[in-house]
Amino acid sequence: MTNRTVQHSKNSAPNQNNGHAPRIHRLPPGAVNRIAAGEVIERPAAAVKELVENALDAGASRIDIEITHGGKSRLVVTDDGCGMSPEELQLAVERHATSKLKPANDGDYDLMNIATMGFRGEALPSIGAVARLTMTSRPQSDAPVDGWALSVEGGALSGPSPAAFGGHGTRIEVRDLFYATPARLKFLKSDQAETTAIGEAVRRLAMARHDVAFTLTSSGRKILNLAAETPDEDGRLKRLSAIMGRDFAENALAIDAERDNAHVSGFAGLPTFNRGLPDKQFLFVNGRPVRDKLIVGAVRGAYADFLARDRHPAVALFLDIPAELVDVNVHPAKTEVRFRDAGSVRGLLVSALRHALAAAGHRASTTVSNYALGRMSPQSSENVSPFMPQSKGYSPAPNPFQRPAPLAEPMSGLSDAQRAFDETSVPSARTEPEIPQTPLTDKPLGAARAQLHETYIVAQTQDGLVIVDQHAAHERLVYEKMKTALAEGSVASQGLLLPEIVDLTADEVARLEPRLDEFAGLGLVMERFGDDAIMVRETPAMLGEVDIKGLVQSLCDDLSAIGESLALKERLEEVCSSMACHGSIRSGRRLTGDEMNALLRQMEATPHSGQCNHGRPTYVELKLADIERLFGRR
Repeated sequence: MTNRTVQHSKNSAPNQNNGHAPRIHRLPPGAVNRIAAGEVIERPAAAVKELVENALDAGASRIDIEITHGGKSRLVVTDDGCGMSPEELQLAVERHATSKLKPANDGDYDLMNIATMGFRGEALPSIGAVARLTMTSRPQSDAPVDGWALSVEGGALSGPSPAAFGGHGTRIEVRDLFYATPARLKFLKSDQAETTAIGEAVRRLAMARHDVAFTLTSSGRKILNLAAETPDEDGRLKRLSAIMGRDFAENALAIDAERDNAHVSGFAGLPTFNRGLPDKQFLFVNGRPVRDKLIVGAVRGAYADFLARDRHPAVALFLDIPAELVDVNVHPAKTEVRFRDAGSVRGLLVSALRHALAAAGHRASTTVSNYALGRMSPQSSENVSPFMPQSKGYSPAPNPFQRPAPLAEPMSGLSDAQRAFDETSVPSARTEPEIPQTPLTDKPLGAARAQLHETYIVAQTQDGLVIVDQHAAHERLVYEKMKTALAEGSVASQGLLLPEIVDLTADEVARLEPRLDEFAGLGLVMERFGDDAIMVRETPAMLGEVDIKGLVQSLCDDLSAIGESLALKERLEEVCSSMACHGSIRSGRRLTGDEMNALLRQMEATPHSGQCNHGRPTYVELKLADIERLFGRR
């Protein structure tokens, strides 16, 4: 009997106390701090992020970060901000003690009106609970004031005590991160992976504050050195280019739009300046870098008919919105936000991006021209000429057994060949069509001069030349006309002989139902069929045979992931793109001079003509100065 009782006790459910309610008890401060540390400081990059945000809130104009072994063994953040007094140093390591929230007139704190990077007051005590933390600070004051230092080791406080500190500001050193919680230490990645994560966090903060200088040093090697830029759009673009790549500035479109007290600015890359990963898409809300699915949907919607789905543009958007319309207190690490009207914000981002893309006209990425010039340079040739030096300072020795020909002596046969060429007057059967020498104007794409391989148009501009892919260019022109027709009228639909029932979840049906009229305007007529199904009666005629269940499920997935239904629009635009491809001028067709010039003028007048429907460039522009450099004239 006793053994059975003991066995029953061992197998009893947890949190049971012999049939009584579970007892509630307070956790000790050490456990509370370690729990908080697990929520806020999950890796060294999170600690660096919190410390840098504190430095920005302190008014720093320069922030220096030093790390060793990916920040696991040591990380130091030094700033020239306002600094702290001994009393403030002690308060800074207490939980929920902060200088970033001010009481209102009634004594209460407004948690929906946050104007600083941090406000929770958890970062420093959390770091001190799981690491060896030392803070040295000197407040900004006209009077001579000494610095002060305070240490926290595994939650145990020591100080403050006098310490040397040049100038004013704060220096925070963290050693042996997670030594007090070995289990979490085991889950950290390699030194290189943690260094990469720290670099990514610092770069995002540096993009948000281009007026602040940043340096990042890893194990004695400086991997980031950003000077403070002017507090204007030019300074912002310089900082973005320093982080996103030097080519970004040459291929960026300025963004500036406003709606319902919300303002978005920043820069977006041309469609031809694209990548295989969406790792260069950044959103900053009131100066705070955030990761939000809102930007994913906005960018995808704005670039939908310019890029293939596996290509992604580079964008950096800065959204300024009243604090009461956005909640930044939804995540302990403050990396996510919640908008009161997410639909309005997304609409603002999409319209701003589309307006910038339309204003770009026929502009294409400069990286294509740079690549072409690089391939044409003598150094890029695989077969190096024997008359060209193969390395700097090298010149081939003359052949002592070869007698050089006199300079005045013509090469054998050259005069006869030149005379025969001059006397030729009868054109051959394969004479190229004559292209009228249209006078040069100030037109951006110049005047047509030749057609190569019945595929490429060569045009001369005032300061260079342009090579146009005639098929890709005309495909874009036809596609833009079809898009305009699609937007002006409803899409023709075809009725199904038997309506098709698509089984969904109740949540998916609830997401689709408010948009049924929108889908009907695009030719997809549906109606609710019970609580967990949709009946499809008509489909867009231009789609022909279509996987109805797959299309409806794609719409549901879009609504769930990004809050918008892009699948049907993308499918229609894809069909228009295919029709435009088959209806455009094909490669191999010989064009007259008038036809080539007409194509150039249409490209100049049509938005987005700088790239085809798949994001590839339709033309390459080479400046005369660059061409002259190829031949050593400059």
